[in-house]
Amino acid sequence: MPDDAQTQVRAAWLYYMEGLTQAEIADRLKMTRLRVNRLLVEARSSGLVNITINSRLESCVRLERALVEEGGLREAVVVPTPAKAEQVPALIGRAAGELISRMVEERPHGGFGVGWGGTLRETIRHVRSGQYPQMQVTSMMGGLTYGIELNTFEIASGLARRWQAECHYLAAPIYAGTPQSRDTILAQDVFEEAFARIRAVDIAVLSAGDLTERSLLVRYGLPKDVRPEELAARGAVGDMLGQFIDAEGNPIDHPINRRAIALPHDAMRRIPTVILASGGLNKAAIIAAAIRARLASVLVTDERTASAALKLLRG
Repeated sequence: MPDDAQTQVRAAWLYYMEGLTQAEIADRLKMTRLRVNRLLVEARSSGLVNITINSRLESCVRLERALVEEGGLREAVVVPTPAKAEQVPALIGRAAGELISRMVEERPHGGFGVGWGGTLRETIRHVRSGQYPQMQVTSMMGGLTYGIELNTFEIASGLARRWQAECHYLAAPIYAGTPQSRDTILAQDVFEEAFARIRAVDIAVLSAGDLTERSLLVRYGLPKDVRPEELAARGAVGDMLGQFIDAEGNPIDHPINRRAIALPHDAMRRIPTVILASGGLNKAAIIAAAIRARLASVLVTDERTASAALKLLRG
């Protein structure tokens, strides 16, 4: 795509998707406000912009191809990084929601697993509604034992309502008190059935958490006897389904992983399609680690994070 066309797509994205003013776009792209206005007018008249932006940024497409090649992914979706970090989950959620909608419309039956996180909440908001009574939506990890604005159960129920599908919860806390108590819990018939259902899902959409306070798991989910600093000291860069891995994608040697009431990583690798929807530079290390560990087959992220994760994969 020529440079002028790239500039037009980027200007349209900033204006229609991120809500920047023409003056802000002019400052960002180092051009006059008059030129920005002309680019936007041409974008509307040419059909580039309709309800959505009908083109892809070449830089994002290049990153998608590189991630597929370098990381062994089946597919990658990369969206431009917004100026405001707090907009990252919404933009990734929009892209992930569109991807999931297409997948389910092509195959409107089977099992669909979901994890937890702010990005997944945004994803559910952008999944197209439908009537799929043959779909089974199931949570793949335990939840909080107290209420906040976002819980694992709400992710599963929200998606099931969108599709008028069956909904199944993993009615347990995220972590048991000890590895032994976890084993006792999971030995019960009801949990054996729940995990059999989770292992049988065809598609799963998950997020990844880092070790900063931005992580919902760090803020609300970790047991009081476990601190992020001690996990980092064991080499952790973040978690998938509450289980912490190092930069190479290996599980860290810490009891927290044996206390998690969630689908184990070994079983996660056997799910046909695992979509990792996550972004922000703070997530680059855990995203790269998850790709190395083959914990995802599809990645949805933002441009800056994709570039940083790619460098880590190549490094």
